[in-house]
Formats: sequence, structure tokens, C-alpha cells
Amino acid sequence: MDLALRNSPQTRQSWALARASAEDYGASRGSLFPTINAGVNLTQSNSTLGTTNGTSFTNTQLDSTGNVSSRSLGGLSRTQLTPTISLSYLVLDLGGRAGTIESAKQRAIAADLGHNATVQNVVLQVESTLFSFLATRAMRNAQITAVQEAQSDTAASEERMRVGVATLEEVLQTRTALAQSQFQLATLEGNLLSARGNLAAAMGLAANARFEIPNIGEREQICEVAASVDTLINRAIASRPEIAEARAQAASLAAQVRVARSAGYPALTLSSTASYANSNTVNATGRNLSMVLGLQIPIFNGFSRQYDVRSAKAQYEAGLAQVTSTQQQVTVEVFASYAALQTSTQRIRAAEELLASAQQSSDVAVGRYREGVGTIVDVLLARTALANARADEIQARWEWHTALAQLAHDAGTLDLAGRPNLPVDSSPSGIRR
Repeated sequence: MDLALRNSPQTRQSWALARASAEDYGASRGSLFPTINAGVNLTQSNSTLGTTNGTSFTNTQLDSTGNVSSRSLGGLSRTQLTPTISLSYLVLDLGGRAGTIESAKQRAIAADLGHNATVQNVVLQVESTLFSFLATRAMRNAQITAVQEAQSDTAASEERMRVGVATLEEVLQTRTALAQSQFQLATLEGNLLSARGNLAAAMGLAANARFEIPNIGEREQICEVAASVDTLINRAIASRPEIAEARAQAASLAAQVRVARSAGYPALTLSSTASYANSNTVNATGRNLSMVLGLQIPIFNGFSRQYDVRSAKAQYEAGLAQVTSTQQQVTVEVFASYAALQTSTQRIRAAEELLASAQQSSDVAVGRYREGVGTIVDVLLARTALANARADEIQARWEWHTALAQLAHDAGTLDLAGRPNLPVDSSPSGIRR
């Protein structure tokens, strides 16, 4: 579980989306504060005065002593530096700003709940894949025992034929059974490699990663869930993140209705601008300050606002329907997984009895054959029944573990360590392995 939750791309993606939604919510709250912008303008201007065909004019005049003085009017240069600062603020908009913030908040909540659902799905996937791997490995080990038994039967038939109490047909039958067992073992070896690759992928590792899995759950008590299916359904409705996510999305759509309605209401705005002009030209330096309080009144925009409100309402109704649909789907999942667990419990009991009976039948058939009073056909039939009983018992046991994990997931009680956290009946009638 730890490897999967740290390496799974699904959890990383859902967590990144949840963080992005949280940042979007923080950004939406920026509308509660004024917007302040600053800027600096540098103006450089050159102008030519009193020139004709490139010839500059001069201004000639007498000074106080009677001498003649002149001043060139060839051109003027002006440099002006103007820093500005502006402020704008939405004072009142009758619900649009609050609706936008609430919608972003609910989307962030929905994204976080979606991440929780992804985590639970990854936990269930790892647990199911692990149980499948352990089941395949147990069946492989059981088949190894079957091959050893077939080898023993073949050796016994060959020895009996050597001393003249068995026919070649018996030897060929045992050899055929041995070949079939070896063929089945090769198939299970391939299945085990495939199951190992699937488990590695579920843990977020490469398919060829090297790891060792101990025998998990071999001695765990097999017992029944004490809670009723109605209790588990109610718990699922209260705990499943998918339902809470659908509710948050519906709440976000409800806030969008407020936003659409507010577009048709007046809005009160406040804006202010301050600037200071610093110039090398005389009388061109000074300060400027303005403040504007405005009222925006929407009158007509081609009925777009009315359609926007209707669209927002329809989407909100769709969101409510999605909540109901999700609740119904959860109840179906809990009911089906509860029934599957009950069936798995009964299958384990039947498989235990079948295995015990098949083991006794095999022991009797082998003993009779070695004493010379039984036939090889009886031995082969008993061996086949025993191998099938072993496989059925292994499958039933690990199917029960998988069904328990599925029920815990559907009821919303599966934790990060894969524990089901369900009330169970630990009476002595429970089956122990």
C-alpha cells in the first residue's frame, strides 16, 4: 500500500488537481480586495519653432544699454516623467462575487474528495491484485505437490510392472497423468509471472521489478460480517467520498446560479488614480488625483442574461440528479459486494469439506493400489479430484479476502493500510486457516 500510494500516477494526478482547485479558490477570493496597479511613463518630445526650409529664425531686441541681442528659436526639447498609481474596487454586486467564491470553494472540496476516492480505489486495486498473486502462487505450489504425487504414482506403477503385477497400460496412464500435471504446472508458472507483473504495476513499479511477497493471510480467521446490509448501505452513503464529491459539485452549480442572476443586478464600483508629472519644462510639473464612484446598471443585452440563468438552473438540476444517481449506484455496489461476501463464506465451508473428503479418498485409493487390491484408474481419479479440490479451496479462500476488501471499499471503511474496519462475527464457528 505504501509503495502504491507513493508511486501511483493516479494518486499524483488527483492530488495535483486537488491542489490546483485549492489555488483557484484562493485566487477567487482576490475579488474581495481592491486591485492596485502602478506605472511609470517617460515622455521625451522635441519640437522645432520658427524655421522655414531649414533656416532658423532669431528674435532680435534691444537690451537696457541699447545694445542689440538675439535668441535662437531653432527648437524646444521636453522630458517628462509621470509615475501613476490606480485603485479599483468592486463595492457591491448583489451576489456575483460571493457566488463565484463559493463555486470555487465547492469545486476545491469536490477535487479533494475525488482525490480521496482515487486513494481508496488504488488501495482496493493493490489489495485485489495482491490477493490474485497470492492465490496464483498458492495454486502453483499446490500443483507442485500434484506433480510430486504423479511422479510417485508413476514410480509405483513402473515398479509393479517390473515385478510383473502391473501392465504397460497402467504405466502409460500414470505417465499421461504426470505429463498433464506438468503441463498444468507450466501454465500456472506463466500465470504467476503475469500476476507478479500486474502487482508490480499496481504498486507503481516496473513490471520487471524485483520484490518478495510473504505469505499474507494464510492463518487469518475467516468469519462473517456482523453488520446488516442496511447498516452498511447507510454507512456508505455517509462515508463514500464519491457521494460527497457529487454533493460538492451540485453546491458549486448552485453558486453558479447566483453568479448568473447577479449579472442582471446593478454593481457599485470605486476607482481612483493618482499621478505626478515631473518635467524640465516650466509649469509642467504637478500632481493629479481623481476618485470615481460608479454605478453600473445592466439594461439589455439581447436576453443573454436570462438564458444564462436558465442554463445555470438546468445544470444545477443535473447536479442534483447526479447526486441521486451516485447514491443509487453506491447502494447497488454495497448490496452486490455484501452478497458476494456471503457467497464466498459459504464457498469456503464447502471447499474445506470437499478438500478433506478428496484427501481421504486419495489416501484410500493409493493405499489400496499399493496393496494390490485397487486399480490405477481409481488412483488417477482420486488424484484428479484432490488437485481440483485444492484449487477450489485456494480460490475460495482468496476470493473471500477479495470480497471482504471490495465490501469495505464500497462501504467506505477501507483504510490506507487495506484494513476493512468492518464489524465481524469472531465466534468459534468461523473458519480458520
